[in-house]
Amino acid sequence: MKLIDRIDAGQKLAKKLGGYSGRKDLLVLGIPRGGVPVAYQVASELGAPLDVFVVRKLGVPGHEELAFGAIATGGIQVVDPEIVQGIGISKQQIELTAAKERQELNRREYVYRGGHRSLDVAGKTVILVDDGIATGASTQAAIAALRELEPAGIVLAAPVAPVSTCNRLRCKVDDLVCLDTPESFFAIGQFYEDFSQVSDEEVTSLLQLNAEQRTNEISAAHNDPRKRVAR
Repeated sequence: MKLIDRIDAGQKLAKKLGGYSGRKDLLVLGIPRGGVPVAYQVASELGAPLDVFVVRKLGVPGHEELAFGAIATGGIQVVDPEIVQGIGISKQQIELTAAKERQELNRREYVYRGGHRSLDVAGKTVILVDDGIATGASTQAAIAALRELEPAGIVLAAPVAPVSTCNRLRCKVDDLVCLDTPESFFAIGQFYEDFSQVSDEEVTSLLQLNAEQRTNEISAAHNDPRKRVAR
C-alpha cells in the first residue's frame, strides 16, 4: 500500500474507524509530530475532540536512530532490557538520555497547548493515532501512560505497522486498527509518497482548528430549533 500523505492516511484510517463515529465519550489523541495530521482527519470524520499525547524515543548513544526505550506523558518510561543488555548501555546513560528527552517532551506539551491543560482522559474511549509504527517502543510507552489515566478503553490506530509489532501490541489495547501490516518493513516513510517533516506550528494549528470546529458544532446544535423543541 502506498499513501499519498498524512491527510490521505488519516482519511483512509477514519473509514476503518467508522464504528466509533458520534460516540459521546470519544477522544482522539495524536502522537506528535507526525501522528497529529493523521489524527486530525480521524477526529474530524468521527466528530471527536483532538489532543496530543507526547512520546519521546530514547535512542542508543551514538546510534540515536535505534530506540532502546521511550518516555511519555505522565512520567512513564519503558526500556527494552534486551537492547540495553545486548549493547551494554549503562544506567547513567539511560538516565542522561531520559533527562534530555524529558526536557523536549515538556517543551512540546507547553508549545502545543499554549499552557492549557490536556483534555481529560478518565472514562473516555481513546483512539491513539500515529502516522506509522515501527518497533513499537514509543507506542508501548504511550499505552502504558494512558492506562495510568484510567480511560474506558484504548484503541490503537495507525496506517501501517509490521505484522510482528501489531501482534505484540494487540494484547495491550482494547482494539487495534491498522491499514497495512507488511512482513517486510524498513521504515514508515517507505509507505508514503510525501513523508515530509511536520512542524510544531502545524501541530498547534490543527489542535486549534479542531477546537474551533468542536465549538461551532456545539453552538450549532444548541441553536437548532428542532433540538430545542425536543427538549
